[in-house]
Amino acid sequence: MRHVRRAGACGKAALFASLLVFTAFLLPASRAEAMNIQVVKSPGGITAWLVEEHSVPLIGMRFAFEGGSAQDPAGKDGVAHFLAGMLDEGAGDLDGKTFQERMEEIAMRMSFDDARDAFYGSLETLSENRDAAVALLALALSKPRFDADAVERVRGQLLAGLAYAARDPDRVATDQWNALAFSGHPYGRPTQGTQATIQKMTREDLREYWARTFAKDNLRVVVVGDIDAAALSGVLDTLFGQLPAKAQLTPVVPVQPAAAEKFKVIEMAVPQSVARFGLPAFPRSDKDFIPAFVVNTVLGGGVMSSRLWEEVREKRGLAYSVHTNIQPYDQTCVFSGGVATKNEEIANSLDLIRAEIKRIAAEGPTEKELRDAKDYLTGSFALRFDSNAKIANQLLWFWQEGLDPGYVDRRNAEIEAVTLTDAKRAAKRLFEGRDLIVTVVGRPKGLAANPQPRG
Repeated sequence: MRHVRRAGACGKAALFASLLVFTAFLLPASRAEAMNIQVVKSPGGITAWLVEEHSVPLIGMRFAFEGGSAQDPAGKDGVAHFLAGMLDEGAGDLDGKTFQERMEEIAMRMSFDDARDAFYGSLETLSENRDAAVALLALALSKPRFDADAVERVRGQLLAGLAYAARDPDRVATDQWNALAFSGHPYGRPTQGTQATIQKMTREDLREYWARTFAKDNLRVVVVGDIDAAALSGVLDTLFGQLPAKAQLTPVVPVQPAAAEKFKVIEMAVPQSVARFGLPAFPRSDKDFIPAFVVNTVLGGGVMSSRLWEEVREKRGLAYSVHTNIQPYDQTCVFSGGVATKNEEIANSLDLIRAEIKRIAAEGPTEKELRDAKDYLTGSFALRFDSNAKIANQLLWFWQEGLDPGYVDRRNAEIEAVTLTDAKRAAKRLFEGRDLIVTVVGRPKGLAANPQPRG
């Protein structure tokens, strides 16, 4: 869940107008491979990637601290998620109400979010309000207050969110899959916590996580918009200069999805069942990562052009939706997918998914499927860069994956270089002889499993 502070009535029009321009400002498709990505290093040693765009007076920043929910202490699941809701609730000598009024006055937007391996933040501001917006964000990052009334207000919001999530079959299936596949590992814990852990969370827990994980050495920053390298250099030190030099992260060991119990049903009174399935995949550094990425597009990642969409939905009408993806994390990589359908059709849908996985492992894709997948992946790449916000998000993700700025220019060539031999090899390595780990939420018919009752 992304925590965003929305402006009140007096500043709403200005804020929404500026954000509308920011998110709708489209760049020519050719810009995806022609961007000038500068690497800027501040006097204080903070590095950022910068794409200058001066035609619109707006600045967007995305940044990430390595850590995320994997750094939640045992028994305190959800502390990173809780913190994401607290950082705009007052800082320094500004209480929450005053802090938010100041955000309204200068028509800025800041938001925070947590993921498995990183804690994210963003800033969007009009160029003319840059200094004031930077000062306010710097205060939130370096001097959060964690006032008791704010803690209780956010706690109530999180508990309400958890109650809703417990009735969401998609969310339950995903959480249960992670718990099954990563039992005993931080990746198996609920990222948003539980009713029990959120109830017990203290301001000291929040402060301890913040103090350990917000530092200069685990920070990555991407900026897109109306600012040059010289000005950005000063902004970086203003924003992050007061943070500790080094984070105190708890090591997270490498892990592969594995489960002694590979199939689990969680009963829920819903009209359709939702399934999540997955297997270990190759890390980004593996020579077959890109071929596997292309194979996944053929199988289920191309959505309406994929085998699973065609075989499960179009030909047989077994499912309302079906998809797959390959998701790299810092300490693992996962092939995963999902399907949702009527309770009486979930067994047939899963059987067909397994059959298609077995077939692509044995035969690989066809020449036409490979060509279509590469055309889809290369042709759609520019759409990831058609707004300032998308550019910042995409570049930050590349950096987190250990890629350099030049990857933007190389990426499509790497896709095009995948041969049929490469794709068949990757498909065999990825799928041959492996049983899917599966979780199903609903009241499925025809599945042999020991249902786990859910209230």
